[in-house]
Amino acid sequence: MASVMATPTPGVDPSDHQVSLEPDLAFDNLPVTAPAVRPRFGAFSAGLSIGVHILALLGVIVVPLLLDAPLPDQQSEVRAFFAAPLELAPAPPPPPPPPAARPEPGPQSSSSARSAAFVAPAATPAAIPESALDLGLDGGVPGGVEGGVPGGVVGGVIAGLPEAPPPPAAAPVRVGGAVMEPRRLKDVPPAYPEVAVLGHLQGVVVVECVIDPAGRVVNARALRGMPVFDDAAVAAVRQWVFAPTLLNGVPVSIVMDVTVRFRLTRS
Repeated sequence: MASVMATPTPGVDPSDHQVSLEPDLAFDNLPVTAPAVRPRFGAFSAGLSIGVHILALLGVIVVPLLLDAPLPDQQSEVRAFFAAPLELAPAPPPPPPPPAARPEPGPQSSSSARSAAFVAPAATPAAIPESALDLGLDGGVPGGVEGGVPGGVVGGVIAGLPEAPPPPAAAPVRVGGAVMEPRRLKDVPPAYPEVAVLGHLQGVVVVECVIDPAGRVVNARALRGMPVFDDAAVAAVRQWVFAPTLLNGVPVSIVMDVTVRFRLTRS
């Protein structure tokens, strides 16, 4: 901006002269202004900003699609809008029909009441007619019992009911625990089979025997051993005799296993 300056003249009153208003247009007095600088990277920064926004938008849209996340339960969302139906209890069964009323007995007539009661005859008869008594048929009825009662049942028994059969015998008790093995009173050695003697065979046979309350062996069978000795062992055990076995002071039948040994003796 130009400045206006007034130069006084020596010896002259400044009020007698007019002030010169000419501007000072010297080059040094001109204001110096810097030229406007345009940014060089304006277009590049704008494109970079758009690219960043596009990448952020794609990340927000595409990334959730790539994640393996379970879908929300649609049923639970549907239930939120619908109320569950009320469960009503089933109606109780109808009560049973009342029992049928029994007819009340009517008053009996006087005639039936008189017939039910004993009424003495007006006059006692002199003789009783034979047709009033049932003495059966002369000579009896086919199928009847001799000496039976007239008018009885055909096929009846005069002697009465038969006697009850005796109770079945108690099952044998196996030796062991409270039942002790009985003492052997008679011991018969087994006969050595000739086949075993010629073959120089020896062995042991276990025999199961049933002993009656008197101590006699009533049954025997070979359980295990050599077949060549089975018959001889069973035959010998059947001849053995034992002392009676008592259970609660009463003789009982028992079952036990005995061992029969076959050994060759050197002569």
